[in-house]
This record gives sequence, C-alpha cells and structure tokens, in this order.
Amino acid sequence: MTDYFALFNEPRRPWLDAEALKQKFLALSAQVHPDRVHNLGEAERAAAQDRYTELNTAYNCLRELKDRLQHLLRLELGALPKDIQRIPSDLMDLSLEVGKACREADAFLAEKARATSPLLQVAFFERGQEFADKLQALRQRVNSISARLTDELQQIDAAWQSGATPRNALLQRLEELSRLFSYFSRWNAQLQERVVRLSF
Repeated sequence: MTDYFALFNEPRRPWLDAEALKQKFLALSAQVHPDRVHNLGEAERAAAQDRYTELNTAYNCLRELKDRLQHLLRLELGALPKDIQRIPSDLMDLSLEVGKACREADAFLAEKARATSPLLQVAFFERGQEFADKLQALRQRVNSISARLTDELQQIDAAWQSGATPRNALLQRLEELSRLFSYFSRWNAQLQERVVRLSF
C-alpha cells in the first residue's frame, strides 16, 4: 500500500494543515502535469501521468478528514478497523432523526413534482422553505458535533506528536473517530442534497 503521507513528505499523523497540504500538492503536481511533459517521450509521459494520478489520489485522500484517518489506520494497523457500520448507541437518535427528515423531504418533493397548478406551486414553495429550514437546522447540529470531534482530533494529534500517550490508546480512539466522521459526512451529504433539491 502506498503511504500517501510519504508522497507529500509529511509524517503520519491524524491532523494536517489543509492549506500547507494544498501548496505541496500544487508544487508537486505542477512538475508532472500533462501540460508540462507533453514534449517528452511516451514512456516519460506515461510515468508522469502515473505520478500525477497518484498525487491526485493521495491529495484527495489526505484532505478529507475521514479518508485521512482511515488511511492512517490502514498504515498503522495493516487493515481497516472492523465494525465500521455499527452506529454508537448515543448517536442512534440522531441517525433516526436524519433518516426521518430525509424521508419526509423526499415525500414532499415527490408530491411537489406531481403538482401542475401554478397556485399549488406557490404553496409548495412556501412549504419547501419550511422543510429546507428544518433540514438546515439539523445539518447545523450534525456539523456542531463534528466540529467538537475535530477539536478532539487536534488534541489527539498533539498527543500523537509528543509521544506522551501510548500509541495503541490513540489508535483506538482514532478508530472510533473515523467511524463517527463517516456517519457525520454521510448525514451532512444526505441533508445537503435535500436542501439543494428543495431550492428548485
């Protein structure tokens, strides 16, 4: 497995500065960008294309928090953690609430799509705003919890770098955070999709 941290000359760690990573990506990818190597031989162009693709893949992985954690865990543990689909009991209520809100929005959107009268369209627009507001409030709750976990991740990163806490304990919590960030990312995307659809 390719170590994406090594591609950017970064130490393996849970937290990375997004802007610094972006600058490294731009500098490294500029060297092998297809527009810069078009006058080289076929083998050199193919190698540059492979390197460019690898850098893109690595950058996309490391810039996304949940993907970075999963990659770090794979490197450190040799495999992805198990139980990725298990929802912690304290988040079950939030999961059910997100699911219910999405189902209600989908039913409303289906009803709206069947309406042909301009008068009904106006009424649907007003109801759509109410649905969008409800979904946005739920999204803010999801993002608020995610922000608290991001703060915790930065604290774990400091402990990771200092070596003061045993690595196994940190890896165990990183596994849990990886799962949580996966849930929050999925819920956020589901809610955002409905908000966008409701705006039309």
